[in-house]
Amino acid sequence: MDALPDSAPLATKLRNTLLQYHSAADSEWRVAKKTKDATVWRKPSQEFSGYLYKAQGVVEDVTNRIVDHIRPGPYRLHWDSLMTTMDIMETFDENCCVMRYTTAGQLWNLIAPREFVDFSYTTTYEDGLLSCGISLDYGEVRPNFVRGFNHPCGWFCVPLKDYPSHSLLTGYIQTELRGMLPQSAVDTAMSSTLANFFSDLKKALKM
Repeated sequence: MDALPDSAPLATKLRNTLLQYHSAADSEWRVAKKTKDATVWRKPSQEFSGYLYKAQGVVEDVTNRIVDHIRPGPYRLHWDSLMTTMDIMETFDENCCVMRYTTAGQLWNLIAPREFVDFSYTTTYEDGLLSCGISLDYGEVRPNFVRGFNHPCGWFCVPLKDYPSHSLLTGYIQTELRGMLPQSAVDTAMSSTLANFFSDLKKALKM
């Protein structure tokens, strides 16, 4: 088990990595799934043997409220259908923490429940916000869970220029679920999970 890293350089490196993903040319991405709420693309990850996913959609709410529902805090657990528990393990400041969370089984439990320990950082981006994270090898693994690993991931949320009460939400996710899993099952689960994330989030924001 590693010690906790110094938060400031990790936050800077994480932000720069997400900015790099966000500037990738459209031609690098291939559509993985489309719904009325979001489009999901993917491209090979440079971090591991799976894919980096990009998900994007317009959300009818202001940037701060959307990000408050996404980042670690009281809202996320109430609406995210995949997340079953969440604990803040360490707090560096109001925008930077380490959290542990668990997820439900997926694909009729072909993918068993997973546990993640993530460093999370929220900062400004243009006229909006970026909330990003990366997994850490920290803390004991709970019984009956497989420890997954999130390579650099995050959500950019910016107001639409002509409709400031609406926001463009763009996420980058590359989750290594680990365990003995067929890659096709992982790919199916990731695309569906990201599409469902948008529909669940929109419902929560209307409540």
